[in-house]
Amino acid sequence: MPWLLVPGLLAATATTGAGTAAADENPQLPGGATAAFGGLGTYGQAVVREDGEARTIPAGLFEMSVDGGGTLKTYGIDIDNPTQPDAQYREAPWSATSLQANKQAGKIHWILRHSYPQVNDLAELARKAKAPGLTEADAAAGTQVAIWRQSDGVDVSAADPQAERLADFLERSARALAEPKASLTLDPPAVSGKAGERVGPVTVRTGARGVTVGPPVDAAASGVEVVGEDGRPLTSAADGSRLYFDVPEDSAGSAVLTVQASTSVPVGRAFVAQTRSQTQVVAGSSESTVSATATVAWAEQGPVPALSAERNCAKGGVDVTAANRGDQDFRFSLLGVKYTIPAGRVRTVTIPLQEDQAYDFTITGPHGIAERFQGVLDCRTKASEPVDGIAPQLAPSPATAGGAGASSHDLAETGSSDATPVIAAVAVGFLVVGGLVVFLLRRKGAPEDGAE
Repeated sequence: MPWLLVPGLLAATATTGAGTAAADENPQLPGGATAAFGGLGTYGQAVVREDGEARTIPAGLFEMSVDGGGTLKTYGIDIDNPTQPDAQYREAPWSATSLQANKQAGKIHWILRHSYPQVNDLAELARKAKAPGLTEADAAAGTQVAIWRQSDGVDVSAADPQAERLADFLERSARALAEPKASLTLDPPAVSGKAGERVGPVTVRTGARGVTVGPPVDAAASGVEVVGEDGRPLTSAADGSRLYFDVPEDSAGSAVLTVQASTSVPVGRAFVAQTRSQTQVVAGSSESTVSATATVAWAEQGPVPALSAERNCAKGGVDVTAANRGDQDFRFSLLGVKYTIPAGRVRTVTIPLQEDQAYDFTITGPHGIAERFQGVLDCRTKASEPVDGIAPQLAPSPATAGGAGASSHDLAETGSSDATPVIAAVAVGFLVVGGLVVFLLRRKGAPEDGAE
């Protein structure tokens, strides 16, 4: 029987409870923090000059509320992209953002570490920048301006002279720093194996002192137990810990593991939205709740794929990886084209997407395996087109303009219809299928581990 990759809104029902849970309730995350966008908290004004015209926009620190507890301070890196109130964000590697192709990304990290709010001694910051009387609003605006110059390459200056001096100082002083590590991930995010065996390992990567290991979803029904390298059950782990799954004999199925920790999110980490909203970089973090998930699949015989996906901005799409740990080929078909992953092999397929395009698709496999992947491909700093035909409104209204302590205001507020994500998801479903069919057709003729 062939297995399918289908648009999420048109997905076939999984054949077991575990598979359904994985598809409908646990869209796979790369790990780390998830947060709700709040808006601008501390800010001033900046002036952008382009094509002989100048426009004034707010510039400063955004605020985000971490799911499960905690707060983040962030700066934006896509000056012409809109921000959406209450948008849901998730922590992401630079490779999943416009930073992946930006040679100045390391300098942005330096600016974040050497300016406000990481440096909250304004007198010292003012002395270094030769900006006497620097206020919090000036510091936030100057820092954002310096970041925009690196992230977007635009002609932008701070409206306040002291903020402009700070921006110039940061731009002159910036040196490249490496990308910070994720607050919490599980590597790999999916594993599979034979029934009755110990499947894994999945390695914990975190800066937290320790993580809590909960029982897999539906553990009582599935009979799956999480153990360490010594085979003993685990309820906690640390950075570098290797987790294994003891899976039952004489059965087939899948389960989802979640680990959780409390830690600060590293400065410089990127956050991407589930809908179209401006990419953010972390400038400060309280103690926050972070989590990561991993899936395990098992069967007595036949194909046993482990499925995962991540955005790949270098290739302009989503990389879907399937590792077949079974004893038979894993086959799926699209529009009459068959694709094969031989037993014991791993294959990654890049699904091409358009910039700013929402995607929502589910990969289904044998034994109730069903993994759903959702998001928006945001890999460039320039918005490809206005949201719902409305251009980003970059200037706040006079009633809400202000600095520190003023009412929060988004950098670019736009209207949108509640139906937009649904329409986008349906549209990209066909794009996903078409793009993968093109890939498969190109692979056709490589029977060793490709199309049949």
